[in-house]
Amino acid sequence: MKFRIPLAGRGSAVLMVAALTVGTLTGCTIDRASSVSETQSRVVESAAAPEISVRDGAEDVDPSRPVTVTSAEGLKKVTMTNQDGKVVESELSTDGTQWSTAEVLGYHRTYTITAEDRGGQTATTTFSTVSPVSTTGVALAPLEDSTVGVAQTITLRFGTAVKDRQAAQDAITITTSPEVEGAFYWLNNSELRWRPKEFWTPGTRVDVRADVYGADLGGGVYGSQDNGTSFTIGEDVRTVVDDATKSMTVYRNGEALRTIPVSLGADKWATPNGTYVIGDRHESLVMDSTTFGLAYDQGGYRTEVDYATQMSWSGIYVHAAPWSVGDQGRRNVSHGCINVTTEAAAWFQDVVKRGDPVEVRNTVGDVLSGYDGLGDWNIPWETWRKGNADDTSSW
Repeated sequence: MKFRIPLAGRGSAVLMVAALTVGTLTGCTIDRASSVSETQSRVVESAAAPEISVRDGAEDVDPSRPVTVTSAEGLKKVTMTNQDGKVVESELSTDGTQWSTAEVLGYHRTYTITAEDRGGQTATTTFSTVSPVSTTGVALAPLEDSTVGVAQTITLRFGTAVKDRQAAQDAITITTSPEVEGAFYWLNNSELRWRPKEFWTPGTRVDVRADVYGADLGGGVYGSQDNGTSFTIGEDVRTVVDDATKSMTVYRNGEALRTIPVSLGADKWATPNGTYVIGDRHESLVMDSTTFGLAYDQGGYRTEVDYATQMSWSGIYVHAAPWSVGDQGRRNVSHGCINVTTEAAAWFQDVVKRGDPVEVRNTVGDVLSGYDGLGDWNIPWETWRKGNADDTSSW
């Protein structure tokens, strides 16, 4: 602002200007202080409290997911306790800006978190985890670190019926090296299978992770704990059983090792055709026909056999049958099993392993059911790959 000062009365004017100047300076000083105070106030007001990943009052929280607390200011202290006062294990990032739980939380629990950052800001949250009606685990096969055959499928068996099949599948990860195409398929409401489109390549490494803890499997049932297994595909050992020649030929990596005379199921109990997968192996086993519905008075039996190698859940084995040696290679007299000599049965059991395929061809029987338990490969790939997670017909 400019002041125009007349010549007369100049001294008064000068005093006036000085007074205005002093006043102006005084006014500027007051304004600056006010401005600084307001700025500081705004800074304090804008300082964010620690952020907790779970909102206060939340219910049915997934206990499998870590809880975190973050603060750009850096965290001074964070404590998390359950309803009984037990402190939850935790870890803090090296820069002190993020805290997270270091243990899996529990079902049916209430947790409280109190957090304070280095700027003195605080936050508190109380939440509860989901309370399942019941929980179930999942058993996996093959066993950890096992070596299996090229036809081996992955079995995931839940302890109870699974209503939300898709949720169960979403909790499972199959990793293969090298990568292969494969898919899930449910044999029943509690047993899920995974297999590749084609037989495995020897040397393939497979890792299975069933992260079911915290997963809602439907009907109020949640996974009780995670599980996992890893296995390797061994040498390519395949067997062909041909009723046209009454013989069984075993191949390793494409080379025929041996051809053995056999006696298959008589017409009344014809051995089914199709692809089987080697299961359990027993040096000695009592075979009882009543376990698969054939009563003794209907031609059934209870017999102890040596070197029984399982091919199906319905009771078909390759086993020693010294009573039928004269028929082996000539005619079928068994109840469906593959009868061979004691020496051949022992040799076969020593050569094959779990997961090796056996192809039965040219019998008068039907095809082994894909739901038999070791007959997965008899379900066409086009059917298998589509999956059946949304099939509720057997619920």
